[in-house]
Amino acid sequence: MPPLQQRQDASKQRGLLDSKNRSQQATGQESKPKSEGKGLESSQGLGACHRTGPCARGYEDMPSAEEVGKRKAKPIRALDLFCGAGGSSLGARAAGVQVVGGVDLSNLAEKVYKDNFPKAHFFRRRIEGLSASAVKREVGPVQLLLASPECTNHSCAKGAKRRSEASRQTAFEVLRFAKAFKPRWIVVENVIQMKSWAKYAKWLRRLEGLGYKTTEHVLNAADFGVPQARKRLFILADLLHRPPSQIDMQDGRVPVRKVLNMNGVYAYSTLRKKGRAKRTLRHAKRAMRNVGMKRPFIVVYYGSDGAGGWQRLSEPLRTVTTLDRFALVRRIDGGHKMRMLQVPELWAAMGFPDDFKLNHGVRRERIGLFGNAVCPPVMKSVITALISKPPKGIQP
Repeated sequence: MPPLQQRQDASKQRGLLDSKNRSQQATGQESKPKSEGKGLESSQGLGACHRTGPCARGYEDMPSAEEVGKRKAKPIRALDLFCGAGGSSLGARAAGVQVVGGVDLSNLAEKVYKDNFPKAHFFRRRIEGLSASAVKREVGPVQLLLASPECTNHSCAKGAKRRSEASRQTAFEVLRFAKAFKPRWIVVENVIQMKSWAKYAKWLRRLEGLGYKTTEHVLNAADFGVPQARKRLFILADLLHRPPSQIDMQDGRVPVRKVLNMNGVYAYSTLRKKGRAKRTLRHAKRAMRNVGMKRPFIVVYYGSDGAGGWQRLSEPLRTVTTLDRFALVRRIDGGHKMRMLQVPELWAAMGFPDDFKLNHGVRRERIGLFGNAVCPPVMKSVITALISKPPKGIQP
């Protein structure tokens, strides 16, 4: 096309465009770039976008707020010191926390823990000789530190035996790991007698000296849907806010009857047989005077719990210890027979989930694991309360 013709055509097109714009202005309309689509027209209330590229495709291609939240949200990561069979870790996982590691000296605990937390690191070492910085390099940062320092030498279950101060000192290892990891939150669980330890106040001051605000709670597992009366001390620590002063509990208590197998799966022996301990027979006789001759009951087979040595099935089980000491007594075929509570019943009485894997150890060792464990439902409630946003009016 000749240059003169090109210039004439271009001038004609400009004239048509100017005429169109004047017409739109006269009717109150504005010209819009062709790139604006339906999605962008609907966004005028939020401020229209006239850029080209991905933004110009409209809201149809943009992620929702929920999707953005899921992408940005990272799970809280936790390390469990003195983890044992993993009761605290189970509670943390139930609260939505990612458990990345556990520390314990027990070979059996390691096997059981790895079965139930296959992706977590496990450190089978005496904690006094374990480098906190080395653990941090392997597991990465954590926002929650869980710890159940050695409790035997605090517990009244120790009796009159001499206490080991070195064992009690393991509580200070929690402070060493807290200093190395600097987690936002810490939960320390122990027997309530820990508070009477001569160095408890010093230990708590050092924890607060690291910048943590703390609260102390004595909680009974029976108040959290666990079919067992088990009181334990929980120390909650938070770097930013005062931890909650109350932990939500469950209405009503679950009786031990709910976890007992009454279908004859387990073998019974005659209650009044040769060699049966006289104390056990006295406990059973005392129970029969209270519940009658036909109703089943539980006796404390070894030792005494200081509460008469027996209990009704309508109550939560007395505290599970490392000893195999609870027996179920029933009237069968006209006579009273008894059997010890079995491992699946005991782990249910601890609040462990049905899918918990326990494929290692003999009976005595398994019961020892549960006697030293933390009830998962209690830890779940504690962590849920701790990591929730503080209510209005609560200041850091």
